[in-house]
Amino acid sequence: MRIQEIRLYHVAMPLVYPFRTSYGDDASIETLIVRMIGAEGEGWGEAAPWRAPGYSPEWAHAAFLTVRDWLAPRLIGQDVTSGGDLQRLLKGFKGNPFAKASLDTAWWDLHASSRGEPLWKTIGGVSPTIEVGADLGAMESVDALLAEVERAQEAGFRRLKLKFRPGWDLPVVEAVRRRFPDLTVHIDCNGAYTLDDLPMFRALDEWGLAMIEQPLGHDDLVDHALLQAQLRTPICLDESITSVDRARQAAEIGACRWVNVKPGRVGGLTVAIAIHDLCAERGIPCWVGGMLESALGQGYNMALATLPNFRYPADIFPSRRFYVEDLAEPAIALSGPSQATAPDRPGVGFSPHPERLRAQTLREATIATPA
Repeated sequence: MRIQEIRLYHVAMPLVYPFRTSYGDDASIETLIVRMIGAEGEGWGEAAPWRAPGYSPEWAHAAFLTVRDWLAPRLIGQDVTSGGDLQRLLKGFKGNPFAKASLDTAWWDLHASSRGEPLWKTIGGVSPTIEVGADLGAMESVDALLAEVERAQEAGFRRLKLKFRPGWDLPVVEAVRRRFPDLTVHIDCNGAYTLDDLPMFRALDEWGLAMIEQPLGHDDLVDHALLQAQLRTPICLDESITSVDRARQAAEIGACRWVNVKPGRVGGLTVAIAIHDLCAERGIPCWVGGMLESALGQGYNMALATLPNFRYPADIFPSRRFYVEDLAEPAIALSGPSQATAPDRPGVGFSPHPERLRAQTLREATIATPA
């Protein structure tokens, strides 16, 4: 499958309201959209590193330049027959997983489309129907949060993730657990704490959380292992898992009991599948996270979540939850209470709406085979 042309878009997608996490507030999500063209057709990819290097060292404008100046030229003219081929071609460039993921996902769409089958079937998914959960950031008050939790529960969501940061922490969990004692709840710390906060984590042990996601530093494994040894509540690693080797190391030292997998964070769908497989071998269950991608990026998350070792409701949301109008189409919608269904269309099943892509693009580039 020879790659003839890559079109790259750096896009800013305005949110319905700011998304608040431990590393800042965002009014829009900056993402990379890739259109990969080959003799067999075309594929669309997406990875959303966001505007600033808060979640990870990458940020959208830098990732755009990395793809434009280094990664895409390496792929042009190459015959890429597998995701492994693509990853090997890019291996000489250190890091930059979001930049690599934008290309890797586009290749998978091109590949599955050329086979005339849905992506979830191409990667070996078990069933197109997956469980999903609700995700709530920090809000102006605990009362406002409780009202949102009630709405999520009334909408049928059976799992809730709460963003957790200094100043929006233990009292919030206490309030939610008292009001909703039977709801499955976990917290996401986004690396905001240290081992000095052990007393707080021990207090959280009393509230029956499903897991504590990324409590310590974004690149840490060792301290997470020390913390997990002192808690009953499972630790889930997110930011710390950036490769198959990192997942293996985390398993070997007991740094976690769950792994969150995001295609963007690990370098693409190819690596995400490999992490899923390794965790299955080691007896560590996984679940699929997201970066508030458009329906296009969420399409990859949906396909990934159909694999058998993803055992916890995924962070996949209806488009209207965060966007007035999704950049891609069709918009994501629930197919049942706390449920979404991967499309049966060939490929990933989603693509950017041309006018919205044009309106929200900050910069673009085309990399092609020389004439």
